[in-house]
Amino acid sequence: MYWEQTVQSAVETDIGLRRKNNEDSSCAYHCPEEVAWRKTGHLFVVCDGMGGHAVGELASRLAVETVTHTFLKSSQSDPAKSLHQAIVAANQVVHSKGSQNADFHQMGTTCTTLALTSRGAIVGHIGDSRAYRLRRDRIDQLTFDHSLEWEFERKHGNLDGIVNLAQHRNVITRSLGPDSLIDVDIEGPIPILPGDTFLLCSDGLSNQVDDPEIGAILRELPPKQAARLLVHLANIRGGPDNSTVVIARVGDLPANVAPSNVEIEEDDDRFQLGWGWLLGYWAAAMFLVAGIAMLMFNKQVQGAVTTGLSVIGLVALIIGTVRQRRSQVVHTPDESHTRIFRPHRTAVSLPSKDLFERLATIDSELQRSAREDGWDVSWNDHGKSVTAAEEAAKDRRYGKAVREIAKAVCLIMDALPRKGTAKIAGD
Repeated sequence: MYWEQTVQSAVETDIGLRRKNNEDSSCAYHCPEEVAWRKTGHLFVVCDGMGGHAVGELASRLAVETVTHTFLKSSQSDPAKSLHQAIVAANQVVHSKGSQNADFHQMGTTCTTLALTSRGAIVGHIGDSRAYRLRRDRIDQLTFDHSLEWEFERKHGNLDGIVNLAQHRNVITRSLGPDSLIDVDIEGPIPILPGDTFLLCSDGLSNQVDDPEIGAILRELPPKQAARLLVHLANIRGGPDNSTVVIARVGDLPANVAPSNVEIEEDDDRFQLGWGWLLGYWAAAMFLVAGIAMLMFNKQVQGAVTTGLSVIGLVALIIGTVRQRRSQVVHTPDESHTRIFRPHRTAVSLPSKDLFERLATIDSELQRSAREDGWDVSWNDHGKSVTAAEEAAKDRRYGKAVREIAKAVCLIMDALPRKGTAKIAGD
């Protein structure tokens, strides 16, 4: 990534429809100077606090403040080390605060961070808040959920139909605060291409909106509108938790810079033979052919010896190849400790037409609820957006149709009454 590449960002957070306070905290910091950026990069953070009586809110706020301050002031030349250092420092602050007061006992928070640097994207992570990257139609989850569900799946494989882990989905296995020592995942550096869009979110969003939907919304909408719609969708589907979204979209390359052709950042685990091995196989094969030829021309003794030796040589080469292949395989016992980027999950974003149809259905249901309950919606503006969306869909301009119907949905949700018993379609 280059300093000249602009980064569009957006932050949205919402208390949801079931909580009394918002325990999420977030940050989107753009380095104002090139010298500072080359050392640290742009920083984005999402933390989801845990604990009653506003304790979680305090924990997440302390974590965001400490991570940001420590990372930007770090003397490390490696931003990955700086990010790790910053998250460890945040844990010390939250843990210390939790030890000072009985009311703060076991206070904690998740912490997911993203640094966009000259070396690439670096993700620091603990908990079940997530980091995603959208590249064209593919959305990759860059973080491993430190949850009971994911840990079971990692250790035992897919347990669908065998064990029901849905009720334990929100049980996390790692967080900042409760323990004095923590294990932080650092992912990257991950190569960045122009147009890459990154998203950090709390589980209040990821539990309600699936990956293909998230990817399609990031693809079709500018960051600010995408963040707003995502939070609204979480509330439309019940809003059981606080939801926070931070989006960062990387701009075009500076002039006269050739684009990178990086497509896949995974380790290349393919086994390749050296020239010595290839020559050995070639020689053994030639001797085998020669031996068979001798046998065909009635040179039984010479042919049998040559054929036998070539077969022995081939067997020896195969055994040696297998042993070398095994010696080169790197076994990673815990995929949650990935240091070189490999997506933990990946999905294909919804087609634009499917996303439009899904949002149009949501809008229709919302209209019915809002009109019945008398929400203060600007129906004139809403009608214009719906009409524009329908006309674009008729012309098969589904990108524009999505943008217009998203405006309509947001106009209704912006008028959602927060007090009382407002009914939301699908709730």
